[in-house]
Amino acid sequence: MEEEIKAEFTRNGFNFDDEEEILQKCLTFCIQYKLSASDLVSIWDIYSLNRGLEFTVRSSHMGAFLEQLQREQVDKVKQKDSGLHLYSNDVAMILHGNIEETEVILDTPNAKGTSAQEKLSDSAQKTTGGKFTFEKPLESVTPFGSRKSKFVVQTTINEQPNIQTIKVEEDHENSEDDIIKRVQPSQKCSLLIDRSQPEPGCRFMYDRIEDKFDFMENCIKKRAAAYVSSGQYEEPVDPSVASQKSIFAVGMICCEEEGRLKEKPILLQSSVEHSGGQRVRLDLQKLNQFSIFPGQVVGIEGHNPSGHCLIASKIIDTVPSSITSTEQLPSKRQALDHVIQSSKVSLIVAAGPFTTSGNLLFEPLTELLSYARRKQPQLLVLLGPFIDSDHPNLKKGNVDQTFDDMFRLEVLGKLQDYVEYMGSSVNVILMPSFRDANHDFVFPQPAFEIRPADFIHQIYSVSNPGMFSANEVKVACCTVDILKHLSAEEICRNPQGGSNFYPLYPPAEEVPLDFSLANEALQFSSVPDILILPSDLAHFVKVLSLGEGNNGEEQDKCLCINPGRLARGEGGGFFVEINYSGNPDSSTASIIRI
Repeated sequence: MEEEIKAEFTRNGFNFDDEEEILQKCLTFCIQYKLSASDLVSIWDIYSLNRGLEFTVRSSHMGAFLEQLQREQVDKVKQKDSGLHLYSNDVAMILHGNIEETEVILDTPNAKGTSAQEKLSDSAQKTTGGKFTFEKPLESVTPFGSRKSKFVVQTTINEQPNIQTIKVEEDHENSEDDIIKRVQPSQKCSLLIDRSQPEPGCRFMYDRIEDKFDFMENCIKKRAAAYVSSGQYEEPVDPSVASQKSIFAVGMICCEEEGRLKEKPILLQSSVEHSGGQRVRLDLQKLNQFSIFPGQVVGIEGHNPSGHCLIASKIIDTVPSSITSTEQLPSKRQALDHVIQSSKVSLIVAAGPFTTSGNLLFEPLTELLSYARRKQPQLLVLLGPFIDSDHPNLKKGNVDQTFDDMFRLEVLGKLQDYVEYMGSSVNVILMPSFRDANHDFVFPQPAFEIRPADFIHQIYSVSNPGMFSANEVKVACCTVDILKHLSAEEICRNPQGGSNFYPLYPPAEEVPLDFSLANEALQFSSVPDILILPSDLAHFVKVLSLGEGNNGEEQDKCLCINPGRLARGEGGGFFVEINYSGNPDSSTASIIRI
């Protein structure tokens, strides 16, 4: 097929600047849109004439040419639709987006008053899920589309060192193999939403001082109860009472002054039950090593000879593993599939933004889905922001769509096309961000409302933060950049643990933390198998040991992932491909630059 495409281009007088890459892409286009070599070259001929291009076919033009092919599919759909006829004397008018100048005739009036242009958009969305914004012209070359390397493996864990930094080109595998794989789908994974709080449509921005107090009090009381239940610690006492003997207290790290936490003065706020909520100064001079941040709930062993200062001899900042491993998951579970569970799952994880800062073409998302089509993971996890409120075009108001329409067409449309192409063996999980312009500006954040009537049941949304299980593998995610916020506030790096998606208090200024929703949504009782925390900091995949082992028992382990951002400025970013197999030590993961 590649030879036929090459021969057809040559017969029409075209040459290539990167023959291998262009032919691979053209072969993909032919397979995806069921085109012959002559059909493809004919469309390219019209495309190049309309744009005044030379006879050299350049790889940088392939992205815009793909959109041209998608528009050709829209034309086919309109021709097949007996109720809609489009008349125009100027083909270039359609190709360049001047749809409002065309004449549209409907056979019968629409009872619901739907406009013809909306009908065109809907049919376009159902066909390919690509970009069909007719009001603006195509951009032929973008910095993202003109890059040479498509996918490059940056880092791997639990694999041979020689596979690092291997250049992986798009469509590198034989396309015939891709077709064989597509008709032989992998086993579908089971999917359970362990927790999805708060609910869509919840009431927020009504939190009170009492809500903040109750949230902090509950954090302290739950941690104290966990320490006592483990049998390793005695009942906590009031740390503000003078005592010459060693005591054990549980409280929250606080800073007496505004700004970053310093070694002095540091305060410990105990619970109302034990100290009436009083604070006491905390002296850490006797400790060789510690790592604390404001809002962290810890256990303290030490003594307070004067009643004014608690001299710490030990800080316990983790929960015993016997507690975390035996606590039950939240009782509310939403069963999505009933498939045999195997504790193994393959997934690809990516975090927004999903379009570059120079445009709203969503090119990184398109190429991520192209990669996923070849790799065929059981689960695709996409974390917001999707319609980024920090995008330059949105800030300037240079958009001609509502944010909801943009999300529906550019994101959900592409994902629907992806799952329809892949078949029933894949699922997609979406998690919003408070930076999403089309969603509630609050944290914790309800899930996107994705109506099953509009999109097939393989696309799900969870709250932010949220937890779900895939083949009994517990996955926890949060799109707030807690790693960046903690790095700015903690005294020492590498905190040892915690049972809160956002343990920092007070929160960062940009985080709209609503304490009336925080009690149920931010706490998690068990250590997840995979913890996904997207951040602007350097991407990583690490195996962490959490909790305190009892009597020589092994600590709970968790695969902690920062997938980075899929788009970084005008260029591509990073995503993570994971093959989880039983436990973090036997699993493999790769960070891939797009």
